Parts: sequence; C-alpha cells; structure tokens
Amino acid sequence: MPHARQESIDRQAPAAGDRAAREKEEFMEKYMLSIDQGTTSSRAMIFREDGSCVASAQEAFEQHYPKPGWVEHDPEVLWSTVCNCIRQALAKANIQKGQIAGIGITNQRETTILWEKSTGRPVYNAIVWQCRRTAALVEKLKDSDPEFIETVRDKTGLVPDAYFSATKIQWILEEVPGLKARAGQGEILFGTVDTWILYRLTGGRSHATDYSNASRTMLFNIKDLKWDEDLCRYFHIPMCMLPQALPGASEFGYVATDIPGLEAIGGVGIYGILGDQPAALFGQTCFDRGDIKNTYGTGCFTLMNVGSDPIISRKGLVTSAAWSWMGETTYALEGSVFNGGSTIQWLRDELKLIDHASDCDVLAETVPDSAGVILVPAFSGLGAPYWDMYARGAILGLTRGTTKAHIARAALEGIAYQVYDLVTLMQEEADCPITALKVDGGASVSRFMMQFQSDILNCNVDRAKERETTSQGVAYLAGLFCGYWPSIDALRELRHCDTLFTPSMSEEKREKLLKNWKKAVSRAGAWEEKE
Repeated sequence: MPHARQESIDRQAPAAGDRAAREKEEFMEKYMLSIDQGTTSSRAMIFREDGSCVASAQEAFEQHYPKPGWVEHDPEVLWSTVCNCIRQALAKANIQKGQIAGIGITNQRETTILWEKSTGRPVYNAIVWQCRRTAALVEKLKDSDPEFIETVRDKTGLVPDAYFSATKIQWILEEVPGLKARAGQGEILFGTVDTWILYRLTGGRSHATDYSNASRTMLFNIKDLKWDEDLCRYFHIPMCMLPQALPGASEFGYVATDIPGLEAIGGVGIYGILGDQPAALFGQTCFDRGDIKNTYGTGCFTLMNVGSDPIISRKGLVTSAAWSWMGETTYALEGSVFNGGSTIQWLRDELKLIDHASDCDVLAETVPDSAGVILVPAFSGLGAPYWDMYARGAILGLTRGTTKAHIARAALEGIAYQVYDLVTLMQEEADCPITALKVDGGASVSRFMMQFQSDILNCNVDRAKERETTSQGVAYLAGLFCGYWPSIDALRELRHCDTLFTPSMSEEKREKLLKNWKKAVSRAGAWEEKE
C-alpha cells in the first residue's frame, strides 16, 4: 500500500469526467456522508441540506477481552464494517457517483492502532480506550517522577491515565518483538481510529488526524497545536510514527477509486475529522462558550465549550481542542464516564435481568424508587472527577426486598449520578452557570433516565431530535469546509428539540440521594490492589 510522507498528503483530486458527465452531476441532488466508527459498532449516515438523515447503516463487531481489564478490537474488522456500512447506506439512498459532496469521519478516541508502512498490515490488535493494561505503568511514572502529572496536565490538558493513547503505543512497541527498532526506522505508523480509516479510504496516501483526536493521545500540546517532542521522548515514541495533525475542517485526502463497492464515492474529498465527542458537541450546535452536552453511549461524555482559551482543570476534568474553523480553535472541558450504556448491556448480557436494552426503562418504572439500592458502575475504574483506575463496580443497599426492578432503576440512576458529578464540576471550573444540558446518544432514549437526570441536576435536559449528533456533527463540519452549508448560523437552524425534560424533584430528596451516591462511590473506590 503506497504512503506519502505526513507533510505531503496527496490532495490531488482525480481528473474530471467528460462534459456530459459533469453536466449531469451538476443537476443531481447532493448529500454529505458521515462515517462513525464507534466502540461497539460502525455506522454510515447520509445527510441532506436540511440536516435530516436520508439513509443509514450500522454493523456491530466483536469485542476481545484477552485478560481481565483488557479490551481489544481487530483493526481489519473495523475497516470491513465501515466499508459494509457505507455500501449499505449508499444503496439504501440509491446514491449515484457525483451525489456525495464530501465526507466526514468521526470515531472512538484514544483507541490505538499500529501498522506497517509498507504493507498497511496491523502489527497488533487495536488497544481500546477502555483497556486498563497500562494502569500499572502510569502509576509507576507518577511515583518515579513527581512533576510528571503537572507536565502532562499543562501541555496536554489531560490527567495521566491508561485511558489515553501514549502508554498504549509504548506497550505495543515494547511487547511486540523487534517493533521498537522498526518504529525508530520509520517502518511503523501509529493512528487513532480516524487515521486508520482515513489511511485505508485513501489507499494509503493520507496519514493524518485532527486536533481533537491528537488531543487525546497524551502526546499533543494543545496550546501550540503540535506534537510535543519532550512527551514523545518521555514515552519512548518515535515522532516519525505520528500522523500529521490538522484542523478538523481540512482537506484530508480523497477516497481511492479502486475500493470494491465504494465506486460511487471514489475521488470524493474527506473534509472533516472529529473525535466522537467533539463531533457531538458540534452536532448539538454548542457553538457558544458555556454550551454543554452529554452523550449517553457505551460511556458517557460530557463536554462544555469554553471558547478559544483552554481552561486547564485542577479538579479532575480534562481539556481538549474541540474543532478549528476560520482560523480559530475552540476548546472543551470534558469529563468521561467509562460505563454508561454498557451498564445496561451488562444487565442484559451478563446478568440476564432483561432481554432488550429498552426493557431496563420499563422495569425501572415498575417501582417508585430504588428502595435505597445504589449501583456504582465502576467496571473498569472511575473517570473524572475521581480518576480512580482501581475502583470496581458495586451494588450497595441490598435487602431481602430488593428485586431486579430496583437494580434496573439503580443502574439508570447510577449513570445519571456520574453525569451530575461532571456537570457540577464544569460549572465551577469554567465559572459558567448551566441552565440546560443538551443530550444525545443511544441511551438518551430512556425517558426515565432523562427525567432523573433533570431532577438530580436541577436543570432542563434538552434531548435532540437527531439522536446521532456525532455523525451529524462531523457531517456539518465537513459540509462547512466544502461549502455545502454556508455558515455556522445556518447550522443553528437545523437543530430541533425532541423532548425538553424539566426538574420536579424536591431539594430535600435531591440532597439525600446525592449524599448516598457519594457514600456509595467511597465504598467502591480503590477496591483493586495496586500491582
């Protein structure tokens, strides 16, 4: 597979067809294609000018758990599911060549893939963002270098954790025989999932990422907007492995014309790349400082637009570059809940308490409250603001009267409690009062959880009509770049509220519930012994 050096991405569009073909294309209706490669599935969506989706396709794939706390994906499977979804979406919408105006890519962040430059073959499975295999390595770095935490925080906006890409790269380089030397000789490339999909879509001609994904590697200086030489040296990562970091709205490359089944998009420009959560923030039209959203997916991700000046958190939140447009970079404060919708999957797949995810809502509403049961879903540790990688899941307050309905309700409430922790901390650190939380993601369909979220936050919860704002957001950004949409203000008009949830819980009850939640978190904390 050919590869161009990162400073010379192939941006040459294919030659135009004959005059008749060009004239025919001019009169065709145009669309934007969004590729969303997520943690448990891949998705392709096709959007028209009014922001509505005309066709979509989704395909799940297998998760690999080689050891407790380890999570992997097969990179080739990620690529094949993306291709399958694109083919299906194009077929459903009966898309002809020339109808796709541009493409955006959004993706699970931090997940780490290394592959051979000469062949394009992965050298190891993708290490997923949830994977905790490098937790001990992070702890060792913290203990051996007291200034490590502050160095990482000030340069990258992140709290050192196994969650991010740097130690994942380091682990693969050290564990695969001979790989470190090959990487130093420029034979091995690194990419987060966006880079991997871009590389394959362009036939190996483009090795690039955007600022939002680069911000989650623990190797990127978010103030200078470039890879940090000192951090790369610290983690023993050769800089020649790294993709070119570009603004999220850029000319990233063109789809190769020889990908089977994708002939209709051969030669189409890839004009937008955003990590999944900044894409959702953009899709929710959170364009102003203080705007905030939460995505209820496999995990929960709360982001607040903090404007053009990054706020470096001192209380457990992280800061990332969200997007760049018209020469200005917008930053976001972010907090992550490792287990959101995956908690509901756990009830379904492991405990067998429900048959379908939607049953959790139905079951929860059969009881007036959780009867004192609290579920802390710390299956892979706790994210912000605790950053306790040794916390583990716990169900507390059980009695002989506890039923599966109480546990289902406690699971949904446990997700909302974690989001509460993030939102209240953001208000404090950004000094921005919050009157509404915009929400999206698969688990946001739960009316019970959205109402409880509104009650426990004591603010409105605004659920978007388009649940897949991640896909929509990167389509918007790519469309802005190629002129499909004229302006940011035009995008504001495209967002529509599906349901507005308003708080109705008494302050006394709210304070009691929050007190019990904090007590439960303290019981689940630091459960696993450090290695």
